[in-house]
Amino acid sequence: MELVRGLSHLCERHKGCVATLGTFDGLHLGHQALIRDALACARRRSSRALMLSFEPMPREFLQPEDPPVRLTSLRERWRLLESMGLDALLLLRFNAALRELSGEQFIQLLHRQLRVAAVVIGHDFRFGRDGGAGAPQLEAAGRRLGFEVRVMTPVLSNMERVSSSAVREALAAGDFRAAHALLGRPYTMRGRVVGGERLGRQLGYPTANLRLLRRRAPVAGVFAVRVHGIPTGPMAGVASLGTRPTVGGKVPLLEAHVFDFAADLYGRELAIEFVAKIRDEVRFDTLDALVEQMHRDAHRAREILAA
Repeated sequence: MELVRGLSHLCERHKGCVATLGTFDGLHLGHQALIRDALACARRRSSRALMLSFEPMPREFLQPEDPPVRLTSLRERWRLLESMGLDALLLLRFNAALRELSGEQFIQLLHRQLRVAAVVIGHDFRFGRDGGAGAPQLEAAGRRLGFEVRVMTPVLSNMERVSSSAVREALAAGDFRAAHALLGRPYTMRGRVVGGERLGRQLGYPTANLRLLRRRAPVAGVFAVRVHGIPTGPMAGVASLGTRPTVGGKVPLLEAHVFDFAADLYGRELAIEFVAKIRDEVRFDTLDALVEQMHRDAHRAREILAA
């Protein structure tokens, strides 16, 4: 799958494609249905299937002081998309110029610059200035300009409409089973292990540290986890996601301690699978009190993962 950053990098092979449009945060079951439909439509037409998405997410640009919780970083979306069969991800930078495009101007972008053969969207997809246009306007434009528009109905899971908002709510409540049902997979965060202050090693709990690469994470606290990306296979562990107030931390960080493992993980890309929440992050008065709680957290995580 190709990553195409911006319209200026479009090539002739990308044009005449079947495109599915949206933010696709989380790549949940509803998004996966859109992708499958775009792939099937592309096969029927002997054309390429492309996803058109945005970075940053529109609401991150529109609400910089209160950005939405983000389910997937760009790295995480890319890794998930790699196995889904699309030919390309066209990433448009969401900025003031893109924000000011009218609905008709966005349609002309699809028609003239991408020359879409077909477009696949969710029923609630909005576009154009202030989200002023939606599926009816796109369908009318398709009839006028000669491209197919396919509008997907909502996907349900346990009688609930699958949406990024529903996933965020499940994660905020610590309900990882519900999130799994909506995503079609366990919820994970992915990143490359970076160096830290080695405080965890001094306290008896060496950690693999992952930067979040998002403005706001959907979970916070201490969790039982499985760590993927280690050569020996997925391993059990305990992880903390937060600012580390006991040691004066300011920037949120995901720290994962892998049980019964001592090898170096620096530079390796890991995926941390969240299994269950153990507790919220709190500030301790002393490091000794913190270590005592870490012992309890690790014991509880082992119990949960062994069940």
